[in-house]
Amino acid sequence: MTTIILGGGMTGLAAGIASNCPVFEAAATPGGICSSYYVRPHTSERLSQMPEDGEAYRFEIGGGHWIFGGDPTILRYIKSLTPVKNYYRRSSVYFQEEDLYIPYPLQNNLHYLNPDICLQALQEITQPQPVTGNTMKAWLTKNFGQTLCDRFFYAFHQLYTAGLYTKIAPQDAYKSPINLSQVITGALSTATAVGYNVTFIYPASGLNTLAQKMASQSDVKYNKKVVEIDVAQKKITTADGSCTVYENLITTLPLNKMIAMTGLSVEEETPPYTSVLVLNIGAEKGDRTPDAHWLYNPDTQSGFHRVGFYSNVDPSFLPQSAREKGDRVSIYVEKAYLGGVKPTTTEIHSYSQDVITELQRWNYIKQTEVVSPTWIDVAYTWTLPNSTWREKAMKTLEEHDIYPIGRYARWIFQGIADSIKDGFFVGSSFKQ
Repeated sequence: MTTIILGGGMTGLAAGIASNCPVFEAAATPGGICSSYYVRPHTSERLSQMPEDGEAYRFEIGGGHWIFGGDPTILRYIKSLTPVKNYYRRSSVYFQEEDLYIPYPLQNNLHYLNPDICLQALQEITQPQPVTGNTMKAWLTKNFGQTLCDRFFYAFHQLYTAGLYTKIAPQDAYKSPINLSQVITGALSTATAVGYNVTFIYPASGLNTLAQKMASQSDVKYNKKVVEIDVAQKKITTADGSCTVYENLITTLPLNKMIAMTGLSVEEETPPYTSVLVLNIGAEKGDRTPDAHWLYNPDTQSGFHRVGFYSNVDPSFLPQSAREKGDRVSIYVEKAYLGGVKPTTTEIHSYSQDVITELQRWNYIKQTEVVSPTWIDVAYTWTLPNSTWREKAMKTLEEHDIYPIGRYARWIFQGIADSIKDGFFVGSSFKQ
């Protein structure tokens, strides 16, 4: 009997390297949603490597996954595997109805707003009124005031959380930092950039290169999708019909899915999650394509909450012939859905056409050359106010020698670097 690692994403690969234990990965390639793929113009086939002539768009399976923060030793490890480039964030809130761009974070750049609105928002932030409730909506109102919430935060979070922000607990406050000194400075002039991703790195040859390098250092069993776990007999069954006996499991799979697969129960309401449809687009560049890395969108007609520009991060996301010309653009668009409520193929096609029409109307793109949607079932995890489900679920699994690690298995938000660190730390405890 042995220890088996479930999931060959960044966390699982790191755990496999540290432990020398086998990694079961459902797909035929490593990296999970943190991996790249390539599509030639006017085709739909996904290639795992850039073709030799370089004539393909590069996309990420899960949208723009940039490597921010992280322990210096983890960043050193990443750089030891593959060359990386360093970037300084360019992102804004875009109010498309007014054609107004305000640098992120909005609360630190109030001087872009109408003077009366700026003054009202500043007063509400610096002199907050009592707010009842312990939901994300209440937290937003308390920290940013009614004016900014009506102007941006409510509408954006309605899209970003698929409407859950009125019932879930607040989390990830560092994504919308509040510092009164910076708010006041930004009401008068340009404020210093802040946030968790002011700087980030990205592998020069794509995330798939990092995933493949890590996979080469571990024992990955591909096409091993786990469908059932018998905790009494300590046996896992995979989609190919094979069974494997284990002593311990290290799991990176979503916590709710693990509870379901094991047949175990937690006597508390399971908190919600959101799925995301990532729409990758390769197109002729429009006359008004912004130079941002990504934009936060509160008022889109087609319902997406973020649009990002891969090729503004690096021209290597474009076909070789377009990199110097600068006449093409590689884009990712994200739309959230209530957990597991997957649209039909027809609905995805209709939505894709709506997005293309909207981006063309904004003059971000002209004719499209690639339209490539990907469904991410568990994309963002949330918690209900006063919930202890996460702690109970993890403890329940651990009592059966199943150890959750990483972003989804621990039901938290963290980036790639911290996920790799998680894998190394836990994997080393099970070194074979």
